[in-house]
Amino acid sequence: MDSSEHGSSVTSPGVAIGGTLPPGLTEEEAEEIQVELTKVDDEIQTLRQVLVAKERHAAELKRRLGISPLSEIKQNINKGWHDVQCSNAYMRTSQTLGDLNRRVTSSNLYLSASATLEDIGRSDAYKRTQETLSQAGQMTSAAFSTMGSAIRNRFGEMRNSPSFKSFEDKVDNMKKVMGRSNGEGDHSPTSNNAPF
Repeated sequence: MDSSEHGSSVTSPGVAIGGTLPPGLTEEEAEEIQVELTKVDDEIQTLRQVLVAKERHAAELKRRLGISPLSEIKQNINKGWHDVQCSNAYMRTSQTLGDLNRRVTSSNLYLSASATLEDIGRSDAYKRTQETLSQAGQMTSAAFSTMGSAIRNRFGEMRNSPSFKSFEDKVDNMKKVMGRSNGEGDHSPTSNNAPF
């Protein structure tokens, strides 16, 4: 491999990019550094190839063990969440929020509001409103059910009406005529059935 493949600053032994050696560097030192740079670049390339081969081998072993990428992600998320929960910052925040929750729930304002909501829940007006809304819901459900049945019955009546039968016959005849004009016979399985 030549030095241009490795991105080195020396283009040929003893000559820098600008055509001159850096100050204080002899031609022999530049050649030694160039040789060393080439060796290091070759080692880096070898290590990259080894790393790729190891990653492939690890992926194959995981596949054989039934470890999917999704399960790896899940495991990493669980480990990350566990690490967060064990962190000092999380523990301090959790403790602070717990203390704040205890203070709020034991405050007079919270207790007063909670008692007021309980009183409202036990009041006759609330119970009557709840019963009225429940009855309204049941009546609405029954009305929709009745309306659905009426529509279904009406469509059934329409289908059995002489007008619909006449329309159905015309469509059937049109299918037969179109089938004959396309070279098809009257042997399709739907020729005797309604088009709908």
